[in-house]
Amino acid sequence: MILIDDTVISEDVADEFFVCDLSKCKGACCVEGDLGAPLEEDELAIIESIQDQIAPYLSEEGKAVIQQVGTWVKDEDGDFSTPVIEGRECVYAIYDDKKYLKCGIEQAYFDGKIDFRKPISCHLYPIRIAKLAEYQALNYDRWSICSDACSHGKQLGVPIYKFLKEPLIRKFGEKWYSELEKEIEERKEE
Repeated sequence: MILIDDTVISEDVADEFFVCDLSKCKGACCVEGDLGAPLEEDELAIIESIQDQIAPYLSEEGKAVIQQVGTWVKDEDGDFSTPVIEGRECVYAIYDDKKYLKCGIEQAYFDGKIDFRKPISCHLYPIRIAKLAEYQALNYDRWSICSDACSHGKQLGVPIYKFLKEPLIRKFGEKWYSELEKEIEERKEE
């Protein structure tokens, strides 16, 4: 384990390889699983406030579900997530012309319509954050649908923490990320 401030980082984040390969998975992470994307409490108001700007990027089915259940849902454990369409894809997911699933929120961000890229849980994937009493635990979430991303990352020699540099900095800051790099480099020298 690597300790930085109030975070406990699994060694897999440093040792395992990962680079998304949309041509292989076609965005399956937006459609597979039991629930939508996990949301942090401070993201709820943001997602509510950007609905008008992202609406043109969403599917009719996604907009209908949002109209019916709202912009987010709370599960039986008290956790927040994005709603899903008929138990499948996230309401914010859209199919592109290649039939790949992408994030409608992120497409609006890329087009300069909003300044919120997407939920941090999506941006950080395959890292999942578990909140412990005094710490946040960063763990590598192994999922069979991402096996091509693992082999692609290995082929390119890109460990998870380097693939996720931007979202890790978004979540924890530049100083934290520099410390993570330093800790990992020092571990390699031992």
